[in-house]
Amino acid sequence: MKLARAIHFDESDMNVFAKPARTGEWCVPGGFEFSDWSEGDLVGKPRQAFANGWLGLETFGRVTFVAVTQVEDAELDALERALADHFVVYYGAPSAEAALPVAREEIRHMAELCDEHDPNTLLTVARELTDAGVREVFRVIEPQDAGLEQFAIHGSLDE
Repeated sequence: MKLARAIHFDESDMNVFAKPARTGEWCVPGGFEFSDWSEGDLVGKPRQAFANGWLGLETFGRVTFVAVTQVEDAELDALERALADHFVVYYGAPSAEAALPVAREEIRHMAELCDEHDPNTLLTVARELTDAGVREVFRVIEPQDAGLEQFAIHGSLDE
C-alpha cells in the first residue's frame, strides 16, 4: 500500500502555517477540519492551511507538498489510531473505537490517491469553499527521470 509523507523544499511552510507538519510524517488531505468553515474563517495562516495544506498524522500540522511512498502494514494501525484519537480530542467523537472507522476511511482515501503513482511522485491539494461545501482538487507532479550520473562525482578512491 502507498501513502504520502510530508516533504519540504525550503522553509516556507514554517512561516505560512500556524502549525507546520514535520518532514517525513505521514499525511492525509485533512479537509474534514474545514467542513463547517465559512468565508470569515479564511484569514491569515488558517486560510493558508485551508487553501493548500495536507494534514500530518503525528503533529497534526500542515504541509504544502507530500511525496508518495510505500507504507508498511504495521504502521497503518498506529496511523489509524492516532487519527481516531485526534477525532476524539478535537472533533468530539464519543470514543476512539467509534472514530476508528472514519479514520480508516480517511487513510483509505489517501491510499487511493497514492495508489496509481510511482514512489517520489509529489502531490498538492487546493481547496475552495462552494455552496455545497469544501471542494478539493489534487495535483500530481511526476518524479523527474534524472540519472545518478548527473549527481555523482566520478573518480577512483585509489588515487
